[in-house]
This record gives sequence, structure tokens and C-alpha cells, in this order.
Amino acid sequence: MPIPEDVTGDEIDKDVRQELLSLPKTLAEDVARNLVMVARLIDEDPEGAYGYSRVALRLASRVAAVREAAGFAAYANQKYSEALAEFRAARRMTGTVELWPVMADCERGLGRPEKALDMAGAPEVHKLDKAGQVEMRLVAAGARRDMDQLDAAIVTLQSPELASNSVQPWTARLRYAYADALLAAGRDGEAREWFAKAVEADRDGSTDASDRLAELDGVEFVDALDESDGEAAKASESEENHGGEDGDEIADEAADKD
Repeated sequence: MPIPEDVTGDEIDKDVRQELLSLPKTLAEDVARNLVMVARLIDEDPEGAYGYSRVALRLASRVAAVREAAGFAAYANQKYSEALAEFRAARRMTGTVELWPVMADCERGLGRPEKALDMAGAPEVHKLDKAGQVEMRLVAAGARRDMDQLDAAIVTLQSPELASNSVQPWTARLRYAYADALLAAGRDGEAREWFAKAVEADRDGSTDASDRLAELDGVEFVDALDESDGEAAKASESEENHGGEDGDEIADEAADKD
């Protein structure tokens, strides 16, 4: 797959670069450039990212960072079985538990919410950092909702992190998930309150909390293009009417002269 000339491979994280030192220099550069493309495209073009991840995988399947990147690319394309296999491989290579929450979410994607809940109660969760533990809580709540256990999902999300006024990278998503669960349970008033709190914490627009809040408030958005098209149509109609009147007047004047 073609790679833009401006992509050198130096853009990758230093820890990944360190892993690639086990490869011959030219091969390491090729793998690095493909990994950069995966990172660039995974949000906007998941299929493209997946293609580059497969190239990197063919080149260096024994590098944990490559297996992890392949896992996330597969995950972004909802290829959950493949993603889970890659994450497991990366975990075997590194011995870390960082991928535990996303592995559990793959189980959800495969229609196995019970397995995801089992993972949420496993000892590995206690080894996660705070962000990982919050992510695991979100996955567990999602599994509860998969099983139509709305009240349990709500309780799962109730935590010191949810109650805290401190805004962390996970705060907006946690508040959003809680609001959404409340809304699904028919607790509209509480849901509105938490969507509003999610908006306050969502500094980078990672959720559509503001739109959900507007919906609850009964606000309707009008497409600016549609509105301008309507105004243009009205103006055109007005011009046609005036043009018709002017034409009649000219015709009348001509008749009078005759």
C-alpha cells in the first residue's frame, strides 16, 4: 500500500521505536511507516488503517506493538474475533494487562457479555491504572445493558470517579454512559442532569452529549443550507413576480402608443 513521502516512521512513540530495534534497520523503517499510517487513519478511515496494519503484521508479527496495532485496526472495523486474537498475542508478548478492557469489549462484540462480566471481576482489573479501571467499568456496564439489566448497569457506573468534580480524560465518557443508562431506564430528569455534566467535561467533543441534551430540551436544529435554499427560492419567486408585472406594464404602454 502506498505511503505518503512525508511519513518517515520517526513519528511513532519512542517505546514502539524501541521495540523495533530488534529488526533490521530497513525493515524497522518500513514497519514504523505502516504503523504511522494505522494511527493516522484509524478514526477517519478504519478500512485503510486495517490495510496498513496487515502489511505491518506480515513484516513483523513477532513485535508486540505490531500485534496491538493490528488488534485496534481490526477492532475499529468490528472484526472482534480477529482483534481479540491479536490483543491476546500482544498480551502474551508483553505480560501487561493494559489491553484487558478492550479484550473484554471484544467479548461483548462477539455476543458474549457474560464473558465480559467475568473479565470485569478478574484479578487483572486490580492491576490496571485508574484510566483502565474506568474503561473496565464502562465495558461492564455495557455488558449489563446487553443483557437488559439496566438497573445493574446504572449501579456499575456509580463510582468515586463519576461523583468527582475533577475532570479527567475519561470523565466525559463516564458521565455520558451514566446519562444514557438513566435515559434508557426512563429517568429522564436525572439523565438530563448528567448529559449536562458530560457537556461540561467534554472539552474535545469526544461525545455527542450536547446534541443529546438539546434533544431532551426539545431543541430542533435547522440545516443552514436548507434554510438558505429556502430563502433563495423565495427571492427567485419574488423576482419572477416582479418581472411579470414589469412586462405587463411595458406591453400596456406599447398598446397605448399604438
